[in-house]
Amino acid sequence: MITTTNSISNDNINISKLSNRDIVSAKHTIDIEIDALRVMESELDSSLTSALDIMQSAKGRVILTGMGKSGHIAKKIAASLASTGTPSFFVHPAEASHSDLGMITNNDVIIAISNSGESKELIDILNYSKRFGIKLIAITKNPESSLGKAGDVVLKLPSAKEACPLD
Repeated sequence: MITTTNSISNDNINISKLSNRDIVSAKHTIDIEIDALRVMESELDSSLTSALDIMQSAKGRVILTGMGKSGHIAKKIAASLASTGTPSFFVHPAEASHSDLGMITNNDVIIAISNSGESKELIDILNYSKRFGIKLIAITKNPESSLGKAGDVVLKLPSAKEACPLD
């Protein structure tokens, strides 16, 4: 049954209360993200400028990679860069070992994203970067990780609470 009142109920479920809980949950999520952005802002340092200098001086493309959630983020960054005029694309790290590494040239720059910095799937890309002298920007929470140590520049992610109920 649908009515035009503020409290719509169907099968004993109060839709108005559910909607309010949804709004409270959304606001809570936004607050968590704002807090994380404030932490990130406070931790900005010269490594950001170094990373941007590497990207601007690259004669080739900006290659992004990451596994899982980091991969989804890398895909979005690659799409945003491409749509704003910076030649870029995403290379899936699990596919890279199966001939996709050949798409990356020594004129490119690689941005690899991994929360822990220890994603096994990134190893071949890290080794390829080192072997061919391709600049690598590492984005990770752990600068002492394999990814952090391999990077020419490390953009450290803040150790802040994520808005994920599973974390």
